[in-house]
Amino acid sequence: MISKIISLQAPAKTNYDVVIVGGAIMGASVAWFLSDNPDFDGSVLVVEKDPSYQYSCTGATNSCMRQQFSSEINVKCSQFAADFVKNLRQYMGNDHRVPDLKIQNFGYMYLADTEGFANILRESHAIQAAAGAGTKLLTPEKIKAAYPFYNVDDIVLGSLNLIDEGYWDSITVFDWWRKSARERGVEYITNETVSMTKNTAGTRVESITLKSGEVISCGKVVNCSGARAIETAKMAGITIPVEPRKRFTWIFDTEDKLDRPLPLTIDPSGVHVRQEGANNYQAGGHADYDPAVDYDDFEMDHNLWQDHIWPTLAARIPQFEAIKVTNEWAGHYAYNVFDHNMILGHHNQVGNFYFLNGDSGHGLQQSPAMGRGVAELLTYGEYRTLDLSVFDYSRIVKNEPFIEKAVI
Repeated sequence: MISKIISLQAPAKTNYDVVIVGGAIMGASVAWFLSDNPDFDGSVLVVEKDPSYQYSCTGATNSCMRQQFSSEINVKCSQFAADFVKNLRQYMGNDHRVPDLKIQNFGYMYLADTEGFANILRESHAIQAAAGAGTKLLTPEKIKAAYPFYNVDDIVLGSLNLIDEGYWDSITVFDWWRKSARERGVEYITNETVSMTKNTAGTRVESITLKSGEVISCGKVVNCSGARAIETAKMAGITIPVEPRKRFTWIFDTEDKLDRPLPLTIDPSGVHVRQEGANNYQAGGHADYDPAVDYDDFEMDHNLWQDHIWPTLAARIPQFEAIKVTNEWAGHYAYNVFDHNMILGHHNQVGNFYFLNGDSGHGLQQSPAMGRGVAELLTYGEYRTLDLSVFDYSRIVKNEPFIEKAVI
């Protein structure tokens, strides 16, 4: 059970144009893009219950980026993220304090062991290529030639991209979004939203109530509550198909080092592993039984490592037979059980309640595009750069899922 004492902060005012519930990377992105938009001149309050972010989805992230998705818009979201990261200082107004960042392009390698899975990779490759991604399809022989350490005896096809796919410093971007937004007037407070009051017609949220007792009037509310998104939505009388799913990460060393960088390899089993720095590796996965979990459940499953993850790694890369775990943790995905894609836009009845929920594990890399898009929606009532309308909440009402097949 997670328990900590946090001093609650009162907001400076009693009324804000935009209240963002949740200050992790999604909330920080929306707040910064609002502050960066010369056409937005409103006030913004970000309410975050835990400023350490220790148990947020952001805090447990593996900070990876890829363009290998099955839908064009997801590819384009990651392409914008890559550009944003590589040009962070320019996006931050050429602030000399902002560091130069880069993407560590060890790449992603999807491995298919059936013709059905191989066909999905082929279909996705065509979408990625049309969007300008550098994905290449590889036969088992070509995989083995490029990466001799793989066992490819059961593999039908591989999909690899070494351009703008790999690790990025999401925490630095996150920190600068918060720092820059504060300097521009966005107010962050350590507090918790405990209830919302709607107007008599039930069409607008008129105010939020904080755990410390203050009642704050609001023009618009943005749900950026991560795995707890459904709890925030319930305060406005809304239900969304987002729940916390547990994901495990292990850092390990090996006696027999690989002779070249390891792409983030997605085994057909769902286990994934990648390079972690110069000498270590990082693996991740989850159990076959993958239910929603309690919000404070971060307990490790040691049997999962021993019985499934490690044997899978050793079978795919025999040099991983002798390895030693040096660190491990469990985190949560904000999992959209409807179609594994983000939910954006405003509610169909509570018109000033906005969603930025259900990233299902690819939210970090989409945070620049999603934050910018929601900021545009709040400012103009429409998207002005990438058209993100396929992610609109209305698809939930219509029961029209927008499926993303490449979910790890």
